[in-house]
Amino acid sequence: MFEENTEEKKWFALYTKPRHEFKAEEQINKLSIDCFLPKITATKKWKDRKKKVESALFTSYIFIHATEIERRYALAVDSIVKTVCFNGKPAVIPDEEIESIKIMLEKKSDIFISDKIQKGNKVKIIEGPLKNVIGTVVNLNSEDWLYVTVEILQRSVSVKLTKDNVYKLME
Repeated sequence: MFEENTEEKKWFALYTKPRHEFKAEEQINKLSIDCFLPKITATKKWKDRKKKVESALFTSYIFIHATEIERRYALAVDSIVKTVCFNGKPAVIPDEEIESIKIMLEKKSDIFISDKIQKGNKVKIIEGPLKNVIGTVVNLNSEDWLYVTVEILQRSVSVKLTKDNVYKLME
């Protein structure tokens, strides 16, 4: 799809829209750009059942092995928000780090994910009547409940949500 380019390919991290990692992988693959979406399978528990669910190891991130031109094409994909940058330049991920992630996933190590949502974090609500509203975490408890304060009409409203109902906004 792309002209032959002698430019060296590098690993870049791309930031996706919330819960669009799998869609981003599909769209980037259609462009014939080499991408890597680290995935894990976890057991999700609801009140009435348990189910194994595949999810992204790093929420809202996908990696591409690409030239600078391919990276720019990948940015045009609907599910991609931006390239992860450091000091204003696209951050290049060392090959060894990507290989380490692949080895860890192959060995089926016990992997625990933390979004590190903490008291004081700004979050966007992604489900329910307050969908798309931004609030501040005012309390957390050990049962995965968090309490978010939302400013509406110059009033503060607190809602009780699970961590699955919000995503942490980048600072």
